[in-house]
Amino acid sequence: MSGAGVFETSDRTRLNVDVAGEGPPMIFLHGLCGDAGQTAEAFPAESGFRRITIEARGHGHSEPGTLQQLSIATFTNDVVAYIEKNLDAPVAIGGISMGAAISLRLAVKRPDLVRALAIARPAWLTAPAPDNMIPNAEVGRLLTQLPLEEAKAAFLAGPVGERLAVDAPDNLASLVGFFLREPIAVTAALLTAISNDGPDVTDADVARIAVPTLVIGHEQDIIHPIAYARALANWIPAARFVQITPKAESRTQYVADFRHAMGTFMKEL
Repeated sequence: MSGAGVFETSDRTRLNVDVAGEGPPMIFLHGLCGDAGQTAEAFPAESGFRRITIEARGHGHSEPGTLQQLSIATFTNDVVAYIEKNLDAPVAIGGISMGAAISLRLAVKRPDLVRALAIARPAWLTAPAPDNMIPNAEVGRLLTQLPLEEAKAAFLAGPVGERLAVDAPDNLASLVGFFLREPIAVTAALLTAISNDGPDVTDADVARIAVPTLVIGHEQDIIHPIAYARALANWIPAARFVQITPKAESRTQYVADFRHAMGTFMKEL
């Protein structure tokens, strides 16, 4: 089964839902300013699971709704509503970056809906507005304050852009792409709101997660510190940590490692 559908939220915001594969469902969520293409790339095609990616408000082909509603809590509530309406819970759930934060929040707030958890390249632990999200927030600020080309030039010439060029070129490439992401007002709102947000859970909450959990991390990534992945794997009792090749080193090997880690995990569920 593959294709796309539409899920309408309680406030009538229409969200795009991308589905691929056969088997039991796994909700697999994209990162900030990403879309279903990101999850399709990383998800193993022969996993035996049906990948379901609900594109968050303002992402991919989903409507943004009101900009004031752009939050990890709202995105989580949308996933909860989709599961309750369309699937037999509990289901496997996971995501990349922001998708990992949504999945973590859902596993804490609605453990009855979750049978397994995959956290890939986490950008949050439990606190809101972590320092590693400053680059995203800076792009959001510049998009709000300056004309597009001036905003991009200011970012590249500033201390954040210069640091990323040396230490995390893949992060820099992603951030530069945000200056081309339409509509610009929605991109700026997402980067500002989500960078200052968090999963709104506690360390103790995370330590009570009882389902099988995979945590994926890699080095050469300032926005997704490998230390965060290791910390979450240590806190969650049934978690396994897998370190994969950084995208900055080899995107091809990154994808292969990611798919292998996910495939191995899902075969055991």
